[in-house]
Amino acid sequence: MTKQERADYVRNRLGQLYPETPVPLDHEDPFTLLIAVLLSAQCTDVRVNQVTPALFRLGRTPNALAAAPLDQIESIVRPCGLGPQKAKAIKQLSGILLAEHQGQVPASLEALERLPGVGHKTAQVVMAQAFGIPSFPVDTHIHRLAQRWALTDGKSVIQTERDLKRLFPIESWNKLHLQIIFYGREFCSARGCDGTVCEICTTCFPNRRNPVKNKKA
Repeated sequence: MTKQERADYVRNRLGQLYPETPVPLDHEDPFTLLIAVLLSAQCTDVRVNQVTPALFRLGRTPNALAAAPLDQIESIVRPCGLGPQKAKAIKQLSGILLAEHQGQVPASLEALERLPGVGHKTAQVVMAQAFGIPSFPVDTHIHRLAQRWALTDGKSVIQTERDLKRLFPIESWNKLHLQIIFYGREFCSARGCDGTVCEICTTCFPNRRNPVKNKKA
């Protein structure tokens, strides 16, 4: 297969496996999604979903969390790791949303990336899942699988994002990035497949014998 043929096969097969793509993080609106994605850095979605109910009882709006005591926020989010940094970011970005965006999450990648604790991937997830704006957030699962499927050289997550955007039609990006994450967790995990085990790896590379050595982001 050529690279484009592999990409087309991946998109079609993932569409069959995951016709529905619910967002793994529990949320109600763009603000609660933003907070949940921020908390998911170096933390599992399962753990985040265990923590956010208590956090959103404390406050589920920028106004409420900007006014909430920092130590209370930190005590709630501590199980997600990096508690002091994440708590400070949540309180600060809530204040910025009030001061600069009328208490609303901006539908702008640049504005989101200027918020404390919000990196490129987090901003893209919010753009895609809160506002439906075509984005291709690349996490560790996507970065790993894109290398195993030889869709990118894996030099960085930014390069992986650019390569995938070139290979897949724009209308598929928002759904496809979730489909790849689902597949990576279920069939092509870091330990469960080395590029020679799962269905997509063996279909794309039937003659591959040696494990793929992934380049970390």
